Amino acid sequence: MAFAAPPIAFSGGPFDSAVRASAAPGAAGQEPAASRLAAIAAGESAAAVIHDSVRREEPVLEVFDFSLWYGLKQALHGITMPVAKGRVTALIGPSGCGKTTLLRCVNRMNDLIDNVRIGGDMRLNGDSIFSPGVDVIELRKRMGMVFQKPNPFPMSIFENVVYSLRIDGERRRSVLQEVCERSLRGAALWEEVKDRLHESGLSLSGGQQQRLCIARAIASDPEVLLLDEPCSALDPIATNKIEDLIDELSGEYSILIVTHNMQQASRISDYTALMYLGYFVKDAATTDIFTNPLLPETNDYVTGRFG
Repeated sequence: MAFAAPPIAFSGGPFDSAVRASAAPGAAGQEPAASRLAAIAAGESAAAVIHDSVRREEPVLEVFDFSLWYGLKQALHGITMPVAKGRVTALIGPSGCGKTTLLRCVNRMNDLIDNVRIGGDMRLNGDSIFSPGVDVIELRKRMGMVFQKPNPFPMSIFENVVYSLRIDGERRRSVLQEVCERSLRGAALWEEVKDRLHESGLSLSGGQQQRLCIARAIASDPEVLLLDEPCSALDPIATNKIEDLIDELSGEYSILIVTHNMQQASRISDYTALMYLGYFVKDAATTDIFTNPLLPETNDYVTGRFG
């Protein structure tokens, strides 16, 4: 995977001068707000909008002018956005707009794909995740990743949860038991499985398996939790439990979640970022996105009239 060094420098408060191009709609040199999605659809560039409420937050993750190509095809176009620390940020947008691609880049999951080339940078609590000396295994310990389809390992519930500690060489039973219980309680699963920890994780229901994967992800106390449509394969009852869990984890963890469900984004997130055809369009407080959308294209998307 080719990597181009970040071409821009940043200074000042959290994410200020880096995003001055993301000015309020109607600023000099920008197209009218109503034409932004149409301009992108026509193959033109369009400046993103980052609301002041987002910029005032302390970022846990900062994406700087980030682009990605699969061979000659560009999938992400100059994305610059912060992810607020201790908050839930939802990534929304139509299928194929680059949400999951962006999430996979945060976790360095595109490294082994042939012909992938990137430009720009991402920084986790100030540390570039693409620096040449970065240990990818250590980096992934700093973030937990949960996928669309639950993927518990073919081992016991207990061993699923403490897997990351085992990899680190931890053998003290007391430590493993403490982390297992704490993580399962954090994933709202302890009471359901405390008497069956040595049964296979594959024996659990779909919703329980997904909460087990979340317990495994938080066992290493990550700096950010990445969720890629974690409820897409679940029934409404299991989905409700996962949403309640995200609400409980918010504040303690910084969460970046990809979702196609507009109602889910409005229920669980503090901030919502809209992507379209590989471009970052807008990032604002969720209440503004869904109840007081200042940009016509945002309203058009969340109400189903565009995209």
